[in-house]
Amino acid sequence: PVDLWSLGLIYTINISKNISGNSDVNIIMTLTTPGCSMGNVMAMDIKSKLEMNDLVDTADVEVTFDPPWTPEMMSDEARVKLGFPASSEQPNKLEKEEGPWE
Repeated sequence: PVDLWSLGLIYTINISKNISGNSDVNIIMTLTTPGCSMGNVMAMDIKSKLEMNDLVDTADVEVTFDPPWTPEMMSDEARVKLGFPASSEQPNKLEKEEGPWE
């Protein structure tokens, strides 16, 4: 129920105009776990959908695991939809474990 952007799986999107006036799109994304077998499928799906757009000449989608994905990368809306507390509701780790800083 949550898109890749809101999940924090898209690290960068670079769009550059080329000599034809159209654009080349380069995306670097990750997966929630390196063991996910859907990485190449998702990357190829994104690439093919982008290249169906008449204004896009080429698309390149790279899957990386650096940095590794963590749930903190999700938007607050995604966190709530998936049952995580919103980031503003997260307790201060130092206060929780060691008490407040003075």
